[in-house]
Amino acid sequence: MTQNIVIGITQGDINGIGYELIIKSLMDARILENITPVIYGSSKVLSYYRKTISKGNEFNYHIIRQIDQAVPHKVNVLNITDQELKIDMGEATPVSGKAAFDALEAAMRDVHSGKLDAIVTAPIHKKAIQSEQFHFQGHTEYFCERTHTADCLMLMVSDSLRIGTVTTHCALADVPKILSKELVKNKLRILHQSMMQDFACVKPRIAVLALNPHAGEEGLFGMEEETVIKPAIQEAFQEKIYAFGPFPADGFFGSGQYAKYDAVLAMYHDQAMLPFKILSYGGGVNYTAGLPLIRTSPAHGTAYTLVGKDMASPDSFRQAIYQACDIYANRRRADLDAAMPAVEKEKTPEQVTYD
Repeated sequence: MTQNIVIGITQGDINGIGYELIIKSLMDARILENITPVIYGSSKVLSYYRKTISKGNEFNYHIIRQIDQAVPHKVNVLNITDQELKIDMGEATPVSGKAAFDALEAAMRDVHSGKLDAIVTAPIHKKAIQSEQFHFQGHTEYFCERTHTADCLMLMVSDSLRIGTVTTHCALADVPKILSKELVKNKLRILHQSMMQDFACVKPRIAVLALNPHAGEEGLFGMEEETVIKPAIQEAFQEKIYAFGPFPADGFFGSGQYAKYDAVLAMYHDQAMLPFKILSYGGGVNYTAGLPLIRTSPAHGTAYTLVGKDMASPDSFRQAIYQACDIYANRRRADLDAAMPAVEKEKTPEQVTYD
């Protein structure tokens, strides 16, 4: 793994389990061998939660005012405010929402200045964070707009499954209205490119799930498969995107067919999340594919009912950190591979050696 990767960690909702996850993940000294973590948040809030965790007094950190002061391979805390933040454990409040947003904005500034290699986000409360500045359905849409990216993809990643969604956080009743051939095809493009660039997968095979039961049964249970999904798959295949389907979701997962593919594209949120959370055993990662930056997060929410009880598992958050590192290394490798032909062309005959 590439050494000294600078990872920005946003605090998320200060009334949720974010700080517990951050502390537990970074208490393992081995993780610091590979990264320099910078927590965008509050050292006072961190200190408060450190006292709620068993052996929390063993967790050490370095307080900084700006990213240039970060100490390599140490836990750094960049204070985003000098104000006292009121903590109401397990509750969504305007204070917790604003603190989550401020942390995101501070991390984005350092990303744009080229001082962060990746961002790992602790969970936010999607209602509490809403404001005139944050009017998004979640992190995915926020990062898409802040990086001026036309479209991106919520991709859930684990050892056994990589599954993206065409639609994300919207009412189920709205899914058929949102789906279009171009939308499905564009998500396939993003997934295909991400599999090659971010996961070092050559010629990825992508399974596409149907929207309706039994894949619509040739129009008997709905026409989306015939008018939207199948045409999108056919046109994607013409672009050398190896997409297959549409597959009825129940049989696809029930038979273990998902194991034959490098990635899966689902039509809506729960169609992807239900099998993913069962198969990832609590260690899954949410990755935003298609962005110029690398952003990962744990595959769960604020878990208000667990706050302050020292019961939250850091497995998913820790995997999010490792996944960010792996993607960073894969992107670096892909960039070097892409540059290699140009370098070869510039060589004179005397520079070329033969076995």
